[in-house]
Amino acid sequence: MLFLDLISQVFVHPNTISTTQNKTAVIMNRIIQKIGFFSAFILPLLLVTGFYAGGAWNFLTVAFVFIGIPLLDYLLGEDKQNPAKTEEQTLTQDAYYRFVNYTWVFVQWGLLLWASYMFAVSDLSTVAQIGFVLSLALITGGIGITVAHELGHKQGWWQRFYAKILLSSVWYMHFYIEHNLGHHVHVSTPKDSATSRENESFYAFWWRSVSGGYRSAWQIEKQRMQRQGKPAYALSNRMWLYSFLPPFLILLIVLAVSWIVGFFAWQVGVMLLIQSVLGFSLLEAVNYLEHYGLMRREISPGRYERVNHLHSWNNSHLLSNFFLFQLQRHSDHHAFAVRPYQILRHHEESPQLPAGYPTMILLALVPPLWFRVMNPRLQAWKKQVSRQAAA
Repeated sequence: MLFLDLISQVFVHPNTISTTQNKTAVIMNRIIQKIGFFSAFILPLLLVTGFYAGGAWNFLTVAFVFIGIPLLDYLLGEDKQNPAKTEEQTLTQDAYYRFVNYTWVFVQWGLLLWASYMFAVSDLSTVAQIGFVLSLALITGGIGITVAHELGHKQGWWQRFYAKILLSSVWYMHFYIEHNLGHHVHVSTPKDSATSRENESFYAFWWRSVSGGYRSAWQIEKQRMQRQGKPAYALSNRMWLYSFLPPFLILLIVLAVSWIVGFFAWQVGVMLLIQSVLGFSLLEAVNYLEHYGLMRREISPGRYERVNHLHSWNNSHLLSNFFLFQLQRHSDHHAFAVRPYQILRHHEESPQLPAGYPTMILLALVPPLWFRVMNPRLQAWKKQVSRQAAA
C-alpha cells in the first residue's frame, strides 16, 4: 500500500501534499521520468522481434505506435506537472538525459546497418517488406529526427554533429539549417513553409513544406556566404554537403552490404531511400499538427508579434511524451528553444491537442476527419486571442 501511495503522489500537484510526501513524490517522479525517457528504445526491440517472428509480425512496431501508444495514453492520462524552478538547473546539468540522446545515435545507426544487411539476405514477402520498412521509418523518422531536433538546438559541437549524423540517415540534413534559422524565426507567419494553414490538407502541406524548407535552407546559406564575402555557391556552403552526403552514405552502405553478401544488393538502396522519404514525411506530419492554423498577429507590415505560448498546439499525455522526449510540449520549446527536453513546461493557456501525436498523425492523414476535429478548436483559439488583444 505504501508503494501504491507513493506512485499516486507522483501525479498529484506538490502543493496538495505534505512536505515529506512532496519530497518523496518528487524523487519517485524523477525515477519514473528517467526510466520513461528510455521508452523509445522499445521500438528497435519491436522491429527486431517482428522481423524474426516473420510475416505480418513486421507490422508489430507500427501497431504499437498507432494502436498501443494511443491506448496507453488514454489509460495513463496526462501529466501536466512542471519541474520546480529550483530543480531546473539540477535537471539541466544531469548527464543522464544527455546520455539517453547520445545512446540513441549509436542504436539508430546500428539498427540501420543491421536492417540493410537483413533486407539483402532475407527472402521477405511483400507484406513483410512493407511492414519492415514502415517500422524502420517510424524509428528513424519518429524518434531519430526528434533526437536530432533536440541535439541540433544545443551549443556543443559534438551534440550538433550527432544531430547531423541522425538527419543524414533520412536524407534531411538541411533541416538542421532551416529549422533553427528559418522555422524558429518565421513560425506561425506566412513566411514559414513549416506552418500549416487553416483548411490546408496534410498532403498539400507536405509538398509546400518539403520543397519550401529545402529552398529556405539554400537561401539561408547563401546569405551566410554573402556575409562572409564569399560566393553564394562556394564549396563552404553547407548545403552542398547536406544535399549530397546522404545519397553517398546510401551508396556506401549498398556497396558494403554487396561486398559482404557477394552480390549487388540494389534492393538495400531502394529500401533506404523509401525509409528516408517515409521518415521525413513523418517529421512533416508532426510539423503539420504542431502549428495548424495558428498565426501570429502582424503588428506592422512584415513584422509580427513575438512568438509566445499561444502559437503551438500542445499535448501532455504521459506516455507519448516519454517516447518523443516531450516534443509535445511544443509551445515552451518555441519560447525557449535551447531549453532541454527534461524541463520543458506545460502551459495550460496554450491550445491543446485532443490526443498525442500518434493519434493526431492518423487524423491528419484523413483531411475531412482532421478538419472536423481541429477546426472548432482553432476557432476557439482565435476567439481567445481576439479577447486578449482587445483587453
